[in-house]
Amino acid sequence: MLQPRCQTAILIAVRRRINQHQESRDMPEIMPLQPTDTARWLPQLIVLLQDAVDSGASVGFLAPLAEVDAYHYWMKAFVQLSEKGRIILAAVHDSTIVGSVQLELASMPNASHRAEVQKLLVLRSWRRQGIGLALMTAIEQAAHQAGRPLLVLDTRLGDAAEQLYTRMGYTRVGVIPRFALSSTGTLDATVVFSRQLSN
Repeated sequence: MLQPRCQTAILIAVRRRINQHQESRDMPEIMPLQPTDTARWLPQLIVLLQDAVDSGASVGFLAPLAEVDAYHYWMKAFVQLSEKGRIILAAVHDSTIVGSVQLELASMPNASHRAEVQKLLVLRSWRRQGIGLALMTAIEQAAHQAGRPLLVLDTRLGDAAEQLYTRMGYTRVGVIPRFALSSTGTLDATVVFSRQLSN
């Protein structure tokens, strides 16, 4: 198991592997991660989250994202996965994670029909390849299989993801001003979306 102080050499090797596969643009396989996958995928997930935060994504963290903070985030996510409170999908190309998305299953008795889509991440070098759409389509299928027909999500106002969700048929519920602090120090608005999946 990778320890909180991730060895820099491991992450350097992961980044090198990612760079080696940038020229091959075959569509990655979308696959669910399992609790037993932690050791295998954790270094790549750390790199994925750091890449997103460093590129300015509003996903709960501020740049620069320390390896230890990314480690603790993913470890908590895998705990929730093992407790069946979360679904994690990864886009994998030649044994390399190039994107991921998550579904947090609402736990209260009156919310057993809904879930929140979280942290749609795609490596900068793999964006605009249709991977975000593929991940979202797959997470909707996972939600349907889990009996969660109502999905909610949010994204920063003006981000590319806002257009993706609109194209996919999500309903724009509203905008919350000054919702999230950015790495540049501004308070950015967020857009809340929902979607009722068909039976």
